[in-house]
Amino acid sequence: MINGYLLRDVINKIDNIHFTSSDEIHTLGALYESMLREMRDAAGDSGEFYTPRPVVRFMVEVVDPRPAETVLDPATGTGGFLFEAYGHLERLARTVEDHQLLQRGTIFGGEPKPLPYLLGQMNLLLHGLEWPQIDPGNSLRFPLHEIGEKQRVDVILTNPPFGGEEERGILANFPADRQTAETALLFLQLIMRRLRRQPKAGFGPSRAGVVVPNGTLFGDDVAARIKEELLREFNLHTIGYYELPPPEGRKQYTKTAPYVSGEFPTFLPADDRLADLSPFLSGSTRSKLTQAAMNRIPIPVPPLAEQKRLMLTVRAAASAAASVGQQLSLAEVLQAALTASVLARAFN
Repeated sequence: MINGYLLRDVINKIDNIHFTSSDEIHTLGALYESMLREMRDAAGDSGEFYTPRPVVRFMVEVVDPRPAETVLDPATGTGGFLFEAYGHLERLARTVEDHQLLQRGTIFGGEPKPLPYLLGQMNLLLHGLEWPQIDPGNSLRFPLHEIGEKQRVDVILTNPPFGGEEERGILANFPADRQTAETALLFLQLIMRRLRRQPKAGFGPSRAGVVVPNGTLFGDDVAARIKEELLREFNLHTIGYYELPPPEGRKQYTKTAPYVSGEFPTFLPADDRLADLSPFLSGSTRSKLTQAAMNRIPIPVPPLAEQKRLMLTVRAAASAAASVGQQLSLAEVLQAALTASVLARAFN
């Protein structure tokens, strides 16, 4: 049972936070992220899995969204890809117009589950996006053939759910020969449909960075037909497949001791470019894309030395927060208090 006096203490402490201070917001955002990580294991039954921050940052840096481009995550979850993309674009914004467009017309998402939706909204607010535009409906609910140019975007970054299942009504939105219970394949079709066909004037082509389960490109039947379209109609530029063993002295990674990029060597080729997959994609003599071939592809891991320092800060903050008491769920109370405080300030 939640203690009312304890809740009052938490609200008083949050009320002392200076939301205009970048240092305090940074610390609060880091603490909030640590709570989101604590919740990640509960999502596996729905085919949803937490994407490690080094992977998110790597994908955002490689896809490299530019100012005035639109960014979508159709499976937003708690907003990791979107707020990382927001931070990337904020560093590139140069004018007042750039910042205004970034706030109101650049970042979009979709998340049908109420709790991740609320957590994602708060996550984006804490990281500076004042008007999160997250659709609370299922991104797969629209018939694929009805998605036109107005619904298309320049950049898609996502880790769609996989291993879960969609209801039969959702499957009817896809072509009869490409209906499947595997959610990852449904989202892959949606992503291909929602990428802009013709680039905007002065911009490069639309592009996507997507996390998919191992084996997605090697399946039969529906998976094979989707792969055929992917290779025929799109420029499948880079595929990353790798397994990183724990460094010396570590047996495994856990949610309380996750990996950070600084623990691993840089996997960039000597010429500092991503591996070219063109031999696998076109021509009468194209190579067969096999698991062994993918294992040989070098995968760049960007240097993020700041992560170790941030993890120490998060762990210290989480430890301090845990001392508030064993009687209440810290995630629930802090979520309610943060929401109340932000809303109160917004309307004052």
